Amino acid sequence: MEKLSKKIIETNKEQPVKVIQFGEGNFMRGFVDWQIQEMNKQQLFKGSVAVVQPIDQGLGEMLKEQDYLYTVILEGLLNKEIINTSEIISVIDTVINPYKEWDDYLALAESDSIEFIVSNTTEAGIQYNPSDQLSDHPQQSYPGKLTALLYKRFELGKKGFTIIPCELIDRNGEKLKKIVLTYAKDWQLGADFRHWLEAENTFCCSLVDRIVPGYPRDSAAELNEKHGYEDNLMVKAEPFMLWVIEGPQSLKETLPLEKAGLNVIVTDDMTPYRQRKVHLLNGPHTAMVPLALLADIETVEDVMQDQDFRYFINHLFSDELIPMLSLPENELTIYAEQIKERFLNPFVRHMLTSIALNSVSKYKARLLPVLLDYQKNKNELPPYMTAALAALILTYRGDKIQPQDDAAVITLFEQAWQTPDTVVETILSAKELWGQDLTAVSGLSEQVQYYISQLETIGSRRMIQELNKGEKIYA
Repeated sequence: MEKLSKKIIETNKEQPVKVIQFGEGNFMRGFVDWQIQEMNKQQLFKGSVAVVQPIDQGLGEMLKEQDYLYTVILEGLLNKEIINTSEIISVIDTVINPYKEWDDYLALAESDSIEFIVSNTTEAGIQYNPSDQLSDHPQQSYPGKLTALLYKRFELGKKGFTIIPCELIDRNGEKLKKIVLTYAKDWQLGADFRHWLEAENTFCCSLVDRIVPGYPRDSAAELNEKHGYEDNLMVKAEPFMLWVIEGPQSLKETLPLEKAGLNVIVTDDMTPYRQRKVHLLNGPHTAMVPLALLADIETVEDVMQDQDFRYFINHLFSDELIPMLSLPENELTIYAEQIKERFLNPFVRHMLTSIALNSVSKYKARLLPVLLDYQKNKNELPPYMTAALAALILTYRGDKIQPQDDAAVITLFEQAWQTPDTVVETILSAKELWGQDLTAVSGLSEQVQYYISQLETIGSRRMIQELNKGEKIYA
């Protein structure tokens, strides 16, 4: 079977690059690039994408082998209708690896057609790295690379960009801008550059929502046969999507996603949307992963089809998450039921291992704020969220589940687990993981230690069964 390439399909005439995209993974290809294609099909945008690999090892070469083409498969329910479609996405113009093609990367600053920068470098991507310098080719951090590109743009006397990060951290645009300004100061790039950053660039906060499980390993051969070509980069996603962008209303014209019929909201305050999505969609994902993996469960759908774990998820929503959020309870309950339906999508085999990437930073963003509010308001710990934290720490030991995280995080856990008696105290007190010393949270260290011992002795499923009974299995 012939590999997907421009020999197989006739793509649109070359479109000018209008978007720089940091990140070439499943999500960006199944979310942002898919939306750009939707706009292009309606002649609303007429632009292509230059992708930048945030790390040295990426998918650039694989994409190049397929002429930067790949297939997005949408399967699932949308407005109670079954959706099952396949579409070849052709909006990527090139992929640049700045670790090998630094000059090509900086050359992006010369393009007058580029208006937007989007990114998804995971929750750990928008971080300040004090070792980054302007002279590095490239800088290690995404904000460092971005600052170098923006400075080159400034030196050329060109207009700035609209920058829309998609990383799932609160106020992502503001945090990215703050780090860029910090580099500008640290690297002594001058007051004129800092003024240009403020006046000529728009950093938007944004919120993304689409479950993108990625490459469908179990059905790849069948899908290739159906499509009539081999695609090693096909992406499976749910039909539902939502993009909330906090920015100027002029975005509706320059980036006409809403005009293309897409579920995109441009607003001056995305806070309510973010709280609802991060804590009620992403939070349960993060809570279920370590506990379900320890029970030998493989997918999100399997979790929801399992009697014990379905009860766990239902009560995580109703007892721990919804009561802590400020939006109307009825609205949150309706949204939670929609999420459960999405979790049960029989078309998408959403592997728990794929959600497990960078679980520590995900727990910090998605569950920890709710856990702390719960403890503060009720003067006790939420059992399911606390059990998930214990399971996370146990999985990062590495003997049962292979952790997927930054090398520094994995090393910290490896060193902590060398002394099992103090591992909980060591991990919970690590401010570099949580942004604070969690041993100061009343009862948390003791309860996490107890849950770890329960996981070790009776196992994840039995512990969940006990929690489901409402028994206070405290130390």
